[in-house]
Amino acid sequence: MTNEQYYDLIVPYQDALNLLKARLDVLNHSMYGNKSHPIHNIQFRIKQKASIEEKLKRMDLQGSFMNAKEHLQDIAGIRVICYFEKDVELLAEQLRKQSDLILVKEKDYITNPKPNGYRSFHMILGIQVYSMESTEYYPVEVQIRTIGMDFWASMEHRICYKQERDNKEEIQRELLRYAEILKEIEEGFEGYNEQNQNEKARLSHKTN
Repeated sequence: MTNEQYYDLIVPYQDALNLLKARLDVLNHSMYGNKSHPIHNIQFRIKQKASIEEKLKRMDLQGSFMNAKEHLQDIAGIRVICYFEKDVELLAEQLRKQSDLILVKEKDYITNPKPNGYRSFHMILGIQVYSMESTEYYPVEVQIRTIGMDFWASMEHRICYKQERDNKEEIQRELLRYAEILKEIEEGFEGYNEQNQNEKARLSHKTN
């Protein structure tokens, strides 16, 4: 795939990212009304040309424009960092309800974490992109997780990505333990947040 072909490939995926980001901004301000915003931040990326070609090679496919478009669903990616686990669940539910988005697939690693402790909610969403000639759906990989889940995943990637270690099993056990500790901490913060929200609701009802 030439550089020109790569740039032609990613243009509609960039459009799809922008459309989904705008939708997420709307949901962030509307899910809880004016009470609070569930999203801490949003990160997004387009897969680099070398990464696309490397992934296609692992699939025993030639690194061509058409193979990338037909076989890869993660050329465009968005990571949504929420404050609490219930925010993740509600945001995923709201995305499923969007009539102009297609849910291609989803994977719940929060209910069913990976053996090393990785937790996140993954979706592939089809985003409708308009052009002068046609309308087409383009896939965007969506990862929704809490601040704690993102911290764990970032550290795990830093320590383990493409690393060959003799003590791999020991590290995996420690990573799982850290994931469980972070989960407990997050549950504590979520409990305090619910208490605060209940108290605000009580005071608001009392003044009204």
